Amino acid sequence: MPSSTLSLILTLLLITTAAAAADAAALSFKEAPKYYNSPTCPPAHDTCSGNAIHVAMTLDAAYLRGSMAAILSVLQHATCPENIRFHFVASASAHTDNIQLSISTSFPYLRFTVYRFDDSGVMGLISTSIRSALDCPLNYARNYLSDLLPACVKKVVYLDSDIILVDDIAKLAATPFGEENDRKVLAAPEYCNANFTSYFTPTFWSNPSLSVTFSDRNACYFNTGVMVIDLTRWREGEYTTKIVEWMELQKRMRIYELGSLPPFLLVFAGKIAPVDHRWNQHGLGGDNFEGLCRDLHPGPVSLLHWSGKGKPWVRLDANRGCPLDALWAPYDLLQTSNVLES
Repeated sequence: MPSSTLSLILTLLLITTAAAAADAAALSFKEAPKYYNSPTCPPAHDTCSGNAIHVAMTLDAAYLRGSMAAILSVLQHATCPENIRFHFVASASAHTDNIQLSISTSFPYLRFTVYRFDDSGVMGLISTSIRSALDCPLNYARNYLSDLLPACVKKVVYLDSDIILVDDIAKLAATPFGEENDRKVLAAPEYCNANFTSYFTPTFWSNPSLSVTFSDRNACYFNTGVMVIDLTRWREGEYTTKIVEWMELQKRMRIYELGSLPPFLLVFAGKIAPVDHRWNQHGLGGDNFEGLCRDLHPGPVSLLHWSGKGKPWVRLDANRGCPLDALWAPYDLLQTSNVLES
């Protein structure tokens, strides 16, 4: 990419981020209740405690309202909420003081750290996708959690900002990674009924040296918005480098159309520890073009995920809420939320 083009993109990104930050500053959120550990919870006095439950999320102005609701849902349904440590990753180019203040004001007892993610380091690796929102550099921050989080954090639950938990996150965090001789790096719900080939271009599948990537793997789609990651094994296997190598190839010969998902599929699909589908009832935001209403998948629910174009707070504000958006509304901390006040 020419340096002039990259400079223009970075400038536009800064302008957009600044506008979003201004919008976030205008929002006012209610203070959430404080949630306490049950008597059976083991002590977790600091970040490096083995009893701490680590949760990572990206943080930006555009999705702040969703993030606040997600945090509330995690704490409300946790047996040991005081043991949870939140790790928020924010763009280094954004002015996040107002965002950080909103979180600390609404959750004065929350134990969290904000990490700065260098946008410029990933901008040159991003290829345009089918929806511009997918091209945000912060979407790629999950690739770098092993570098950003302290070395003593050995395992983390990564969550998107458009989720609501209705179950104890400790259950998800305790997902086994498999037997010691075949221990996985990543755990997530798999969806093997999805058309896996559609995530990659004909260029990819017609090239034997590329398509062989999946030849010995029972590769299935999984959604990267809900993952449990063994950071120790990730660091040992240098998986960030492996993901970046696929992104570099994508810049030279287009092998996929979506944003940050396909590199994860290329590295991990068919090699992950299974998680019950109840932990990612995804797609509630509709598809990436229309954002139409969708129903829950059959089966029990522990986590609702409004992945896709439609976000519940946007639809509710516009009086165009989908039926399932009513499940998100009780967690909305925005001061002016008529749904919450009622």
